[in-house]
Amino acid sequence: MKKRISKYTPRGHRLLPRRSSAGIGLFAGEEIPKGVCVIEYTGRILAGKEADEGSGKYLFEVNKRKTIDGNVRTNPARYINHSCRPNCEAIVHAGRVFIFSRKRIKKGAELAYDYGKEYFDEHIGPKGCRCEKHRGLL
Repeated sequence: MKKRISKYTPRGHRLLPRRSSAGIGLFAGEEIPKGVCVIEYTGRILAGKEADEGSGKYLFEVNKRKTIDGNVRTNPARYINHSCRPNCEAIVHAGRVFIFSRKRIKKGAELAYDYGKEYFDEHIGPKGCRCEKHRGLL
């Protein structure tokens, strides 16, 4: 019997962390088709007061009771940078966070998703967005 693969299973694409305009980014080591699960955002689970007191830039709020602290070496998804015109999107499913491709991503392209207004206002806004759109590259 063939094992059924969930649409929320990362497909094992080759992903490479390297320098980008915003520090370190995550890049496609091969072409990634549109609409597939690229990677899961993982890390230590924070709950309640611990999550409220957290101030790291790798915190991903799953819901009001659960936050993922993605600042761990085993989480290459932490290197995916913000973009105002992203090629990926973060989808929360069953209390976990998955990164899906919004369009076909060419080999060598940087992966990016929109971090959302709250993160942007708190961490990016004062410094200015360095995504391709705001650097005039799109």
